[in-house]
Amino acid sequence: MSDKHYMNQSETHRLRSWILHEMLAGAGKAALVLVAVGVVIYAIYLVSLLLPPESKQAPSPSLSAIEMPMGDRQLA
Repeated sequence: MSDKHYMNQSETHRLRSWILHEMLAGAGKAALVLVAVGVVIYAIYLVSLLLPPESKQAPSPSLSAIEMPMGDRQLA
């Protein structure tokens, strides 16, 4: 058998073509993931526009907001 492919490409050329195809396929998949993340973030933004303005003025739900006042603490 011959070492040539049916299109008379060398082994090196076929390998380079395969590598290029794999890199472009990976870049396409990464682009789809990036677009999907952008769509989710934009959807969350659109939902936030539907909320009343009072919901944006609430205090932060951090740990310091739920601590007890100093007078209510009991010393062990």
